Amino acid sequence: MVEDALRTTDCWALRTRSLNALSGGERQRAWIALALAQEPRVLLLDEPTTFLDLRHQPEVMETLSALGAEGLSVVCVLHDLALAARYAGRLVGIADGGIAFDGPPAEVLEAGRLSDVFGVPMDVLTDPATGRLVPVLR
Repeated sequence: MVEDALRTTDCWALRTRSLNALSGGERQRAWIALALAQEPRVLLLDEPTTFLDLRHQPEVMETLSALGAEGLSVVCVLHDLALAARYAGRLVGIADGGIAFDGPPAEVLEAGRLSDVFGVPMDVLTDPATGRLVPVLR
C-alpha cells in the first residue's frame, strides 16, 4: 500500500529523504501519499496548495484530479477560486454561514454572483487553452 501511494503521488524517488529536506510541493505530495496509504474512500484536504509556488500548485492539483478520476472522492477547501475552477468538477461556495452556490463550474461561475458572494468586482473569462471558465478580479 505504501509503495503504491508513493508511486501514485510521484514520491517514490523521495522515499529515502527526510520530510524536512523536501520542497513544499514534494512535502505536500508526501502528505497525500501518507493519507493514500491508509486506503481512504474519501480524501478531505484543507488548502492543499497553500504556500506552494506556481509550479507546484498544478502538480498537487493534477495528482488529486487523477485520484478523483480513478474513483477516490476528493474534497478540497480552496480559497484560490481560479485554481478550484480549473480542477474541480463541482464547486460549493459558502458565504454568511450558508451555501451561496453549488454545481459544476460552468453552471455556477457567473460574474454577478461571484461579486455578490465575495464582495469584490469579478469577471469570468474563458481559458483559451482549456475552454474552462476562470474567475478573475475586475
